[in-house]
Amino acid sequence: MYKAWTVKAAKQPMVLETASFGPLGAEDVEVAVDHCGLCHSDISILNNDWGISQYPAILGHEVVGRVTAVGPNAKGVQVGQRVGVGWFSASDMHCRQCMSGNHHLCPQAQATIIGHRGGFASHIRVHWAWAFLLPAKLNFADAGPMLCGGVTVFAPLVRYAKPTDRVGIIGIGGLGHMAVKFAAAYGCDVTAFTASESKFAEAKGFGANQAVSTKDSAAIKRLGGSFDLLISTVNVKLDWDALIGTLAPNGRLHVVGAVLEPIPVAAFSLILQQRSVSGSPTGSPVMIQTMLDFASRHKIAPQTEHYPMSKINEAFARLESGKARYRIVLDADF
Repeated sequence: MYKAWTVKAAKQPMVLETASFGPLGAEDVEVAVDHCGLCHSDISILNNDWGISQYPAILGHEVVGRVTAVGPNAKGVQVGQRVGVGWFSASDMHCRQCMSGNHHLCPQAQATIIGHRGGFASHIRVHWAWAFLLPAKLNFADAGPMLCGGVTVFAPLVRYAKPTDRVGIIGIGGLGHMAVKFAAAYGCDVTAFTASESKFAEAKGFGANQAVSTKDSAAIKRLGGSFDLLISTVNVKLDWDALIGTLAPNGRLHVVGAVLEPIPVAAFSLILQQRSVSGSPTGSPVMIQTMLDFASRHKIAPQTEHYPMSKINEAFARLESGKARYRIVLDADF
């Protein structure tokens, strides 16, 4: 038996319930939850913004805890070890994507909070390949947001940028502030784009060399042809044409923020300068472990606010209000 904060229908408050997992799967790992980050994706699933939610739902997919049980065929983890769990909790381990190391692109990948019991609970179960050992030097209480938000911005940086590149981060929020930290530690010249000029000083404190308002089209245009990579973390409409215009030849706009409206792209803005527009979800197990090791070496951590998990509905309201600075972490208090 375990306890979990459960949402019964879209846009409803969560209630504390008791439930049973049933027998432990042969390749499963059971984790006692210590902390769980609150991600904007949890709000999207709570509200069924993407049309893929399944209720009743136990949300939470930025989990930090200790292993309490392992199935007989589980590999690489032992009872007592501290691990993290992110957006996915399983993949089929035999398809072309999994066999290529792209487990996060597996067509059968199991999202942790869609049709699966997530981390706003006393315990969670996942396939052993999706339970990540946490480096000892990480601050465990603040590590949860790195398991989803952190790897989401780290992966395109590693894939598409070099330490000598000029990188722009669009949106300085839960994702963007971690992207600035990673890009600065990677060695890039970093520009922060934000609609809130009140965040300029904070963005520079995270490692940005300069900050620009996304509302200032003239300032954006003055940066024409500057950036090797732009990572967009926002879910709102922007002056996309102007932002694409800031890309250097062979530059790339990479989208990780779930913008629900189409992004307009003029063909000639791509063709003449050989630019690209791309996107990605989270990252593979190897990418997640690499990100955790990089963060440990460079002492990178998200800026967090902590709530006891018993105040989960208050924490959701704060995140929805846009006031969180910058990630909320819920501490288990069952």
